[in-house]
Amino acid sequence: MKTNRTGSNSPVVVILTIILIIQLLIVLYPIAFTVGASFTKSNSLASTSIVPFPKHPSLYQYRRLLTPPDELVKGTTDVHGTNYKVWYLNTLKVACMNTILTVVLCSFAGYIFSRFKFPMRKTVMASMVILQMFPSFIGMIATYVILWKINGLNTLWALVLVYSAGSIPFNSWLMKGYFDTVPKDLSEAAYIDGATPLTAFLRVVLPSAKPQLVFLTLTSFTGPWMDFIFPRLVLRSDDKKTLAVGLYEMISGRANDNFTMFAAGALLVAIPFTILFVAGQKSLLQSLAGTGGKE
Repeated sequence: MKTNRTGSNSPVVVILTIILIIQLLIVLYPIAFTVGASFTKSNSLASTSIVPFPKHPSLYQYRRLLTPPDELVKGTTDVHGTNYKVWYLNTLKVACMNTILTVVLCSFAGYIFSRFKFPMRKTVMASMVILQMFPSFIGMIATYVILWKINGLNTLWALVLVYSAGSIPFNSWLMKGYFDTVPKDLSEAAYIDGATPLTAFLRVVLPSAKPQLVFLTLTSFTGPWMDFIFPRLVLRSDDKKTLAVGLYEMISGRANDNFTMFAAGALLVAIPFTILFVAGQKSLLQSLAGTGGKE
């Protein structure tokens, strides 16, 4: 009688299960520790323990975080507010505007490169590839000078301009590769029915590229959400800062020990990511699997 080596009681399955459990604990422990620290009333991490569950949970850090500066924290006599809500709104504006511009521009550019022939087409495409070979740090000073000349320093629209422009080369290639997998018969059938190239693109081709559009939306939104270096270089006033810059300044310097409030702010940062990934999970998996164009 043959034994089932892949059964649930086999040594291989038991060992793999133990390994997966250990990996799960390694991944979840920092998250659990951050959650526990955010519900600690003390400002210092010294008050936390290895067990990521506070003995006396409190919303004190969240109240401090969401209280404007120079105002009393609700239920206390402390004045330790922040501009966290302003930073959150600034980051949300930049991320949303960058997402809209990137999706629109790169979708049109990718479709044009995929379906139309025009002079210098290959040269432009090759130039876009070459641009991606250089690190973004190389052009940081030049970008700063350009923004200075056009009065873009300490403004949110400058971040949107740089983020969206910098994402065009790679994302246009990404969309072009996906549009290449979409059958041309779809747009040709629309032409026969009297549709213009723009109408065929918007009503026929673009809906078939939904998985890739979801992927582009997610990456375009998450890219600038926690970017630190460029906002730190451009932004100056507290009311213009983004989340990454504002949170960093909570714990930078010898006098700053707001680590537990930093943990509370970090948890709130994850809310948009969770909503977006849950909403676009199916389309994201289709895009990663490369099956969206075959439906």
